[in-house]
Formats: sequence, C-alpha cells, structure tokens
Amino acid sequence: MSTLIGTYECKVDAKGRLMIPAPLKKQFSSLEDGFVLKRSVFQNCIELFPMGEWNKMMAKINKLNRFVKKNDDFIRRFTAGVKVVEIDATGRLLIPKDLMVFGQIDKDLVLSSSINIIEIWDKTLYENAIENAAVDFAELAEEVMGNLNEDENGIS
Repeated sequence: MSTLIGTYECKVDAKGRLMIPAPLKKQFSSLEDGFVLKRSVFQNCIELFPMGEWNKMMAKINKLNRFVKKNDDFIRRFTAGVKVVEIDATGRLLIPKDLMVFGQIDKDLVLSSSINIIEIWDKTLYENAIENAAVDFAELAEEVMGNLNEDENGIS
C-alpha cells in the first residue's frame, strides 16, 4: 500500500457509523479485504489498519517469543479491543461502542492519515493534540529527522 494522505472532518451517527470520505476511500487499495480497528498505543484515538497493513504488523509481532513475559504482556495490550470491520455498501464504517468510549468520540471526529494507517480522533482531542504538539514540533522534528541523510551525497 502506498502512503495515505489527508485529514478529514466527519460526523458519527448515534449507532457509531461514519461515512468514509470519497477522497480517502479512493486511496485504499481494496475495500473488500476489510480493516482492523484498534486502540492507539500512545494517544486516545483509534487506529484503522487496512488488512494488508495489519497483516504486516502481525508478522512482526508474531516473531516475538511468547515465553518472555514482557512480550506476552505487550501482545495482550497491543491487541486489546481489536476488531475486524468492513466498509458497507453505502461507504460507512461502524465503530464498536467500546472503541468509541476509548477514543472519547461523541459526534464530530477527524480522520487523520498516519503514513499507512488512519487515526480516528474526537475532533476536540485532535485539535488539542495538534495544538499542544505544535509548541515543541521544531525541536521534535530536529531530533527525529535532523540526522537523516538519505542522499548518497549527504544532501537531505
């Protein structure tokens, strides 16, 4: 799968269904393969993995030795609340109630691309996360990306 691009504001109905924006839907290589929804490790948001991306992640996790307690604890926590979901014929995705509670999602939400997955945020929480991160973003960018020189000439 190629990189997903975009940030989209949506509404979720009382049953937890959201309409996937057409520009985002076009970026998915296959809707028929399904998706996996899970709790984010670091944020109060939900992560939407296209099934191919989920399978790649599980291939990495399956290499962990389950007889090491930390690995077993990690696997349990990482897969807590995981759900297989599909986009229905009308383009809607159902977010299960337990994940709605975890993400503190009420009505307005944001779908935000994060390389190969989509983060599903309550709109207010998303705006707060972006605003709070903006203060330190320059420092973070330098720390994370500052030493990368991909070009063989040393020019990034």
